[in-house]
Amino acid sequence: MKAVILNCTLKPSPHPSNTEALAEHVLTELTAQGVQCELIRVVDHAIPTGVATYEGGGDEWSRIHKKLLEAEILVIASPTWLGHPSSIAQKVLERMDAMISEKTESGLPVAFNKVAGVVCTGNEDGAHHVISEIAGGLIDIGYTIPGQAWTYWNKGPGPGKSFLETDYRHGWSITTAKTAASVLVAVAIALKAAPIPKEAYHADA
Repeated sequence: MKAVILNCTLKPSPHPSNTEALAEHVLTELTAQGVQCELIRVVDHAIPTGVATYEGGGDEWSRIHKKLLEAEILVIASPTWLGHPSSIAQKVLERMDAMISEKTESGLPVAFNKVAGVVCTGNEDGAHHVISEIAGGLIDIGYTIPGQAWTYWNKGPGPGKSFLETDYRHGWSITTAKTAASVLVAVAIALKAAPIPKEAYHADA
């Protein structure tokens, strides 16, 4: 089983990423359960704005798109900016929009029978809104979102220290990350054993 974690931080490598630090706890648990994982910092790649799988030129999204098709599990990790997902996370969802019309050999959208979760960090509140925005987009694309397939950390209302600058409430976020990973694996296994059938998808509905 394969998983892809897309870190949608605004910070290019090698800058430390709070979002990546929390996402790595999900990755660690997925790996412990035998999942082959790849963590991609999206901002490090040349990905233009658009809604197609390939926008031409030096567009590197098509390589990431291929990895999404090969993986049973997707995790989108985003910081909170002004109460919303990062612009990189929004760009990722817009590029994934093409997957709605892409079909498997059986005629299902390519994201059907795949599971997804969300990781969010921020030194102010807004994590639940970010999780809802990303999860809603992933549902539209065709992913199955299990219950409690997310984790987050924030310091609370008003500006404050970031995830890597304090130990405040890390325990809950890390425990929840492990739960999210376990839930994602369990539902991915269930969908492999009993996938959504082609008959369930009514393209003209």
